[in-house]
Amino acid sequence: MEKYYKAVENKICKMCIDADNEGDCVLTEEEHCAVKMYLPQIVEIVHKTNNDNLDEHLKKLRAEVCADCNARDAKGKCHLREDSNCALDRYFTVIVETIKKVDSGKI
Repeated sequence: MEKYYKAVENKICKMCIDADNEGDCVLTEEEHCAVKMYLPQIVEIVHKTNNDNLDEHLKKLRAEVCADCNARDAKGKCHLREDSNCALDRYFTVIVETIKKVDSGKI
């Protein structure tokens, strides 16, 4: 899993809105990086989705990760995603691409 964490840090953290100019996370102790927190589940989703259809990956993310997120209300509505403040949603395409590059040895 460490190789995925390093690759994601090198790719995502540099562009993340929750990072400073050097790519260091500025989230407080009360806040958690959803990308790092859920990366093992995301890697599993990518590995068990046998096609390159990003919509299929996204459906599995919603069903397997978002379903357990505390940001959802009783009706399943996510205030973070609605405010474009969910790092998983914001960077999901890049996360999937990064995982696939690690798997192919390109990273």
